[in-house]
Amino acid sequence: MASDFEEGVLVGLLVGEGHFGGDGRQPQVTLRMHERHEALFRWLERTFPGGRLYGPYDHGGRRYYQWMARGDYLRAELAPMLHRALSPALDGYAYHRFLAMCERYARQLELPERATPAASASPQAASSVPAHDSPSSAMAIFAALREARVLTETPPPA
Repeated sequence: MASDFEEGVLVGLLVGEGHFGGDGRQPQVTLRMHERHEALFRWLERTFPGGRLYGPYDHGGRRYYQWMARGDYLRAELAPMLHRALSPALDGYAYHRFLAMCERYARQLELPERATPAASASPQAASSVPAHDSPSSAMAIFAALREARVLTETPPPA
C-alpha cells in the first residue's frame, strides 16, 4: 500500500503530465514522459503495481515511456484516490479533465451518478468535494519533495 507521500507524488505527476481519457470502450489514465525519467517510471511500477509500464518507444525522434492504469486497478484504486485528491483548488484543469473522464466512463468505472461532473456542478455536490487549504499546501508538498531529493536532481543533458 502506497504512503500518503507516494500517492501525492503520483497525483502531482498526473496533474502535471497525465492524461485522463479512454479508448471509447474503457477509461484509462496515462502518464507519458521522456526516457530520461526511466528511474521514476520504475519507481511507479514498484509503488503502484496495478498500472502497467510500456516502452521505451521511439516515435518521431522522441523516446518515451508510458505508464497506464485501466480496468480493475483504475476502478478500485486509482480513480478513488484521484477523486479524494483532486479539487479545483489544487488544479482546476486536471480536476475537470478527470471529472470528464468519469462522466464519459461512469458505467465502466461503476461510479454513482453523483460522482459525475454534471452532479458536481450543484452546490450540494460541490460541498462533498475535498477542499485543499491553499497554495501553501502545495508549497509544503514541494518542500517535502525537495527534502526527499526528488526535485533536486539535475536532469542529464538531452
